[in-house]
Amino acid sequence: MTLAPAPSPLNAAHGVAHYENFPVASWLCPKPLRAPIAAIYWFARTADDIADEGTAGAASRLADLAEYRMDLHDVYAGRSASKRWPGVFGSLAQAVQAHALPQSLLTDLLSAFEQDVRYTYSGHRYADEAELYDYCRLSANPVGRLLLHLYGVQAEDAKTDSDHVCTALQLINFWQDLGADIRRGRYYLPVDMCEKNRLSHAQMLAAAQGRVMFEGATLSVASLVANARTEMQKGFKIVRQVPGRAGWELRGVIQGGLSICQRIESIGFQTMQRRPTLRKRDVPGLLWRAVWM
Repeated sequence: MTLAPAPSPLNAAHGVAHYENFPVASWLCPKPLRAPIAAIYWFARTADDIADEGTAGAASRLADLAEYRMDLHDVYAGRSASKRWPGVFGSLAQAVQAHALPQSLLTDLLSAFEQDVRYTYSGHRYADEAELYDYCRLSANPVGRLLLHLYGVQAEDAKTDSDHVCTALQLINFWQDLGADIRRGRYYLPVDMCEKNRLSHAQMLAAAQGRVMFEGATLSVASLVANARTEMQKGFKIVRQVPGRAGWELRGVIQGGLSICQRIESIGFQTMQRRPTLRKRDVPGLLWRAVWM
């Protein structure tokens, strides 16, 4: 699982790191906001680890996430969280008190992690892009809205633009990591897209396990990448609504995501076999495009 935003110019050359696409209190961020941004990051990363790391079964993961959710509820109720994750909820409580972080956005993130566990262990496949976008509403869009909240940006059109960008970045990450996700039992290719392009489930699994290529996979990924790029373009105005240096970092975030789209295209949309990443030599062009947004 991942969160948007995507790689900034500062880390784009290294691909996507753990809890891949979160701008963790970089030097572009105003100093007073670095602590709350870091607190949100560690909240999300720890929940991601509960849902994704290690060898625990679904029931154990969901039980831990339920306890994690209760700790979050206690923080908002003014009570002390359990001692299980002190490094997470101590700093998060300070951020909640200082910045009145909307609780619903953090609970949406937890709902996404819980959904990931259930879907992975049940082998669930998303029926169509609409269902996938609804997942992004929980898994990605809250991050952008939390950052807007910290920057004092409350305009509804800014929130909508942020949602477009965050959804696009989440989708781009899916298509970048497609083969690895399939091998882990995570199926983000929409069923209706596969049926349209005559890509069977067996073919999808075979493509992800080796070097077998199917035209249906190529056509599906090409369409999905194009749709993600269009979704991103709907939110371009957000870079002019976020103040100061953060707006410039956001330009880099967006261009990092678009550059991944270009890299996917350059390898013939074969992300079931290869995971495209950005390289250091890509950064100057990325920065140049960011300047002219």
